[in-house]
Amino acid sequence: MTEALFSPSFGNRPHELVGREAILDNILTGLKSQPGSKDRAVVILGQRGSGKTVLLWELADRASEAGFVVATPTIVTDGMLERVVEKIQDAGENCLRKKRVPISGGNLGVLGFSVGLQFTPEIQDSKSFQYKLTQLTRALSKQGKGILILVDELQANSPDIRQLIIAYQELVGEGQNIAIVMAGLPGAVSATLNDKVLTFLNRAKKVVLEPLPFSDVDAFYLNAFKKLGLDVPGELRREASTAVQGSPYLLQLIGHNVSLYAGSEKTIDDATMSEAIKSAQIDYENDVCKTTLSALSDKDRAFLTAMAKVGTPAKMSEVALAMGESQDYAQKYRRRLIDAGVIESPERGKVDFAVPYLEKYLEQDI
Repeated sequence: MTEALFSPSFGNRPHELVGREAILDNILTGLKSQPGSKDRAVVILGQRGSGKTVLLWELADRASEAGFVVATPTIVTDGMLERVVEKIQDAGENCLRKKRVPISGGNLGVLGFSVGLQFTPEIQDSKSFQYKLTQLTRALSKQGKGILILVDELQANSPDIRQLIIAYQELVGEGQNIAIVMAGLPGAVSATLNDKVLTFLNRAKKVVLEPLPFSDVDAFYLNAFKKLGLDVPGELRREASTAVQGSPYLLQLIGHNVSLYAGSEKTIDDATMSEAIKSAQIDYENDVCKTTLSALSDKDRAFLTAMAKVGTPAKMSEVALAMGESQDYAQKYRRRLIDAGVIESPERGKVDFAVPYLEKYLEQDI
């Protein structure tokens, strides 16, 4: 039961999706719009541990139930485009079988297919990804089926992403029933949107994964702890909910630790809760904070260290002074780190950390 409710690993699918129902509903509503609608091209931005992958997999299930042929989340790596084609073929054939449409012997009647949605060897070896995607989209459209392509871990300056978006834009121009949802770190998404070849993406719908509301986290813990038979006093449950700081990953880490540390007695006291939260924070700092910093430049890290020294929310004038740089110079890194989703500006002239516990992690080296 514990493993079903809490899955504290990146990409693992928890038993229940917390605080993201409105986002899912909005995307699914967009899929019902006419082909070519900007609501059918969605870019999801979220920091590590914000639940991007889990959201994409849940969307894949629900879109399939709604009748779409879904290319399940594909990570941007070498061979991504061929994987997208293969996933559309597999999902499309399964979908048509359920619909009882003959898919053998080329009965779909589309030139280039041998059996079902499989291409002839000649087409498979000689034609481009764009050609294959176009033929699959047209074939499935004739059967009243739309295609949804899901991309995870979007990477900046990816040739495969360029090809995918160009092909998608051409199919949109044809009025084909196709949609795309991509997810990535804010910095990678920002760089992709600034790619001159992909200006089309700037018209896509942007979805930012904000911190989970405290009320949703607390309600989830209330039900989860009850299902596990744990005796967690209300004030300690609220302490755990506060420590989550809106992070889906921390939600899973803390919940898992609480259930683990409760032991056979299934009772949580102050000391047990404190230990469960502390252990989860250490894991989060190693998995998220450390990884976030490793992707930044020395000057980016110097800016963040200055913020931690000053204390947040920090005035930009004080951050620049702590860096030993001019305010104009510091502003450059402020913009970079905001674009990367690492910091935010709660009010004019001030900055704060957007990644939970990153400030605490940096304070260890000050």
